[in-house]
Parts: sequence; C-alpha cells; structure tokens
Amino acid sequence: MVIIPAIDIKDGKCVRLAQGDFDRVTLYADNPVEMALTWVQKGAELIHVVDLDGSVAGLPRNAEIILEIVKKISIPIQVGGGIRDMETIEFYLKNDVSSVILGTAALQNEKIVRDAGKVFPGKIILGIDALEGNAAIRGWTQKTSRNAIELARRYENCGLKAIVYTDIKRDGMETGVNIEATKTLAAAINIPVIASGGVATISDVEKLLEAEDCGISGVIIGRALYTGAVSLEDAIRAGKKPLN
Repeated sequence: MVIIPAIDIKDGKCVRLAQGDFDRVTLYADNPVEMALTWVQKGAELIHVVDLDGSVAGLPRNAEIILEIVKKISIPIQVGGGIRDMETIEFYLKNDVSSVILGTAALQNEKIVRDAGKVFPGKIILGIDALEGNAAIRGWTQKTSRNAIELARRYENCGLKAIVYTDIKRDGMETGVNIEATKTLAAAINIPVIASGGVATISDVEKLLEAEDCGISGVIIGRALYTGAVSLEDAIRAGKKPLN
C-alpha cells in the first residue's frame, strides 16, 4: 500500500484545514517546496498536492509553487484543486505532474472527466469528498445530494487511475479513517481507491492494509504527519508489511 504525504497550499504556504473548514486553518510550513523535499528524504514514493485557493476559485492559484515542487523532487506528484477544464489538465500534465485530480468537475461536467480519461488514460484521478455518504464540491464549501458510490460507478471503465475518497468529517481531525465507508466504496467499483481523511495512528494504516484486497491501493496522510503523531518512515514500513 502506498503511503502518500499531503501538501495543502493556501496563500502560498503549507497548511491543514479541519474538516475542510477554511476558517479552521493551521499553518505548518512557509515553503511547500521544502516540505516536499522533506517528505522525499523520509522515503515518500508519491506526494498529494492540493491548491486550496484554486479549489474555491475554480482555477489554479498556486500553480507556480506546484511546478517548482515538480522540478525539485524526484518522485511523482498528484495535484488537485481548481482543475475544471481540459486546458488546466493539459497544463499540469505537460509540465510533468504525474496525475491530476478532478472533484467538482465530476459533478458539474461529466463529459470532461470522460474526455480526460480517454485522452490521458491512467493520468486522471477522481476526487470524491463525502459528507455522510454524499459528495461535496468547491473545496468542500458546497454539499450535494449525490451519493458517493453512485457517482464513482458513473466513471467506471473511463480510463481513471484511481479515486481519492475523503471523509470530510474526519479530515484533519486525527480521529481515525472511516474504514468501513472506504471498504464499501472500494468493493463496489473496479477502480483502485486511495483512502483520505482522519489518519491518527499507525493502526489506521494497518487496518487499511487488511482491507487492501477490497481495492484500496493507498492512503493519504496529512495532519498526523505534521503533528508527529505518525512517522512517515513508520507508516511506509507498515504499508509494506505482508499480511499473515
């Protein structure tokens, strides 16, 4: 299982939000590029980067910093936030971003997700941010009545690389991953699922690893890494442990 450190960028800095609330921001680093280099040094194989300002604005706001991360590190990054048209998708992918995450676009423009999956197979990730089972959009500021599993099923066989599934209530709270909801989604579709939101201890990684055969391929860890509650090196070791 791939352990993926998260770098959320707001106003050019590395932050974490509590439950996606832009009024509950914690600053962790002034320089996201240096933060990315730190995670690489600690053994990361992939980094998850989100342009929080872009997610609300609907277009990239921190692209310059993101491309600087790409230039400075030796591992792939996946990028989300404000990616809602083919031009932005092409911009990031042509500048060596490994894969892009479409969230709001998936609910507002189904065609762009299908077209992107066809033009860039294996490069498009669907981001589903759920609140009590239903998807939320625009940086989690707008809730919808769309069921997360039904939404995911619409995009099966569309060339998607994975689905990042985030439980908003748990994100940034270190209260534990919503294992059951993540397993239910992964078992219901044929697209690999990356768990996100709420990792508190190494036991969360171990529990997800036990559910790996359901189709859970990785886990994104944010606040727990920044607070020191979880060591990236320990998480990576846990993620590679063979199941008995």
